[in-house]
Amino acid sequence: MAPQDAANARGQFSSRFGFITAATGSAVGLGNIWGFPTQTASHGGGAFVLVYLILAFLLAYPALMAELIIGRHTRHNMVAALPQLCNRPTLQVFGRATGLYGVLTACLILGFYAIVAGWLMAQIPAAIADISGQAVAKQWFSQSSLARDGLFCALFSALTAAIVARGVKDGIERWSTRLMPALIVLMLGLAATVLTLPGAMEGLRLYLIPDFTLITNPGLLGSAMGQAFFSLSLGVGTMLIYGSYVSNSDNLPLTGAYVALVDTGIAFLAGLLIIPAMFVAQQRGIRIYKADDTLIAGPDLILQTLPDLFNSLGVVGSIIGLVFFVLLTIAALTSSISMLEVPVSFALEQFKLSRRRATCWVAATIFTFSLLILFNFDALFGAVVKISTQYSQPLLGVLLCLFAGWALHRNQLLREISAGFPAAEQSLFWKIWPGYIRFVCPLLIIAMFVQNLSG
Repeated sequence: MAPQDAANARGQFSSRFGFITAATGSAVGLGNIWGFPTQTASHGGGAFVLVYLILAFLLAYPALMAELIIGRHTRHNMVAALPQLCNRPTLQVFGRATGLYGVLTACLILGFYAIVAGWLMAQIPAAIADISGQAVAKQWFSQSSLARDGLFCALFSALTAAIVARGVKDGIERWSTRLMPALIVLMLGLAATVLTLPGAMEGLRLYLIPDFTLITNPGLLGSAMGQAFFSLSLGVGTMLIYGSYVSNSDNLPLTGAYVALVDTGIAFLAGLLIIPAMFVAQQRGIRIYKADDTLIAGPDLILQTLPDLFNSLGVVGSIIGLVFFVLLTIAALTSSISMLEVPVSFALEQFKLSRRRATCWVAATIFTFSLLILFNFDALFGAVVKISTQYSQPLLGVLLCLFAGWALHRNQLLREISAGFPAAEQSLFWKIWPGYIRFVCPLLIIAMFVQNLSG
């Protein structure tokens, strides 16, 4: 079967816009709207923003292109795609093991991601109960408990599975083209509102003016690299899978650049919303600094500090809070459908299951893992986050760069890129990217990864 015929049999995005919204939706999630601002708050504000923006294009964009090219060239899931690039049996075994590691990492990420998304999703009925004056209901929805967290984790997991079960065009593409514009409009409106409130300018200064003495800090560099990979959904095969659904007529370097630019822009916009909002909260007497004089970040920021701010603004604040948590849920959903597609595509191609059955089995298995984390939260949650995002994603990113740079012959690379970009051989991209993905990108990722471990 020819690659294009295989693509049609597996499903394919119907347009470049459909792919860009789906891939950007995969990239734009809690990694941008929750993770990026909280990492920024934890690592000196503007210094982190500057390093993140640099690394997004020095490391994340080249790695993104590696995944897209492998995906479109092979038209397979991650486990089947990597061995297809190799001639030697030992390398084929290694490629399959790498693909399985990627699928496992995607499952680990979705395991904790569904829990966090459930926390945020629960704040929507909490805000509605607050607006309607239902104090008891508001308290139940807004306070963490095993029953509430399990219920909303299940609801979020079921919603994700329902979209993925409908396939590439009717599920992933259709919902991405609806959800992404809604997310951007909501975020712009919220950011514009927050920036008019007293205290916002102090947060804006922290966010936009870097302290250059912090830039060489190993913790900042490692966190910025992990954030760049996590927010672009790299290292776990999501972009490889989406690349396998891209038409041969699409210009991959340009399309990948659009995805990276929109993702980085939305992460930056999220910081413009959340960091000033923290200082608006401080202006209203809400604590935003911890005992060690560092800004509050992580779950405490999204689930305590900002809800306290919304509560202090009265009915208007409740409405802003409702919109804010709808925004976060949309962002979480656009990413979760791409992560679930990684193991689902493996299951339906490896075991010849129908898409609906593969989706149900995989989603149920990951939800069971989420429940295991919830029942052993203190022991498992932080460890799963660290193993999957700080360690596994960068290492898998290195391996995917090496597969794209060394396993794919230079002529094969050029043919794949030229399919939708006839002038590729004369382009600046072709003059830089093949050597960059072979040597520079893997070495930079490894160096920063080792520095992060030692730091």
